[in-house]
Amino acid sequence: MTLAATDRVLAEALGPRSGAALRVKQVALVLLGIAVLAVAAKIKVPMWPVPITMGTFAVLSIGAAYGARLGLATILGYMIVGALGFDVFAGSSAEKFGLTYMMGGTGGYLVGYVLATVALGALAARGWDRSFGKMALAMVIGNALIYAPGLLWLGQLYGWDKPILQWGLTPFLLGDAIKLALAAVLLPALWKMVGRARG
Repeated sequence: MTLAATDRVLAEALGPRSGAALRVKQVALVLLGIAVLAVAAKIKVPMWPVPITMGTFAVLSIGAAYGARLGLATILGYMIVGALGFDVFAGSSAEKFGLTYMMGGTGGYLVGYVLATVALGALAARGWDRSFGKMALAMVIGNALIYAPGLLWLGQLYGWDKPILQWGLTPFLLGDAIKLALAAVLLPALWKMVGRARG
């Protein structure tokens, strides 16, 4: 199946579209995106069986809203800030930060963040962020791209004889379903607000 890009992503539909003003907008969006990712990583909503963290919601939503290239610049900027030792990840702290933290159990998921951001951006450029159904499917794909390297890294790091799925997948599925539904509603609603729904 061939998917042809047919329109701009949300970030491209707002504000300047050329020249120096576009570059300023892009830099501002990257900086804003890094800040949003850092704040979202620290948000924990009480939930059973584990609290819902908003990091993945921010990653996937920014990927869809920014597009593949700007989303990639944003997520890589976020990774660089984290690698420099700033406390921007969900489990990082004053005692556990930087590359040491990134190479621990969360390392595979951080790789997945990059993959998912690009994938969501590419799908959004093809209009998947304009409808609930396609956006929900895009979120499922994005989550799969986060979990695949995350679980592979956990297995490699701790051994496949450990309960890898119980550690890194099943406790989070309910929260992910809620975040998926939220993003699937939010992105199409934003498109309607800017009046650029695809005909």
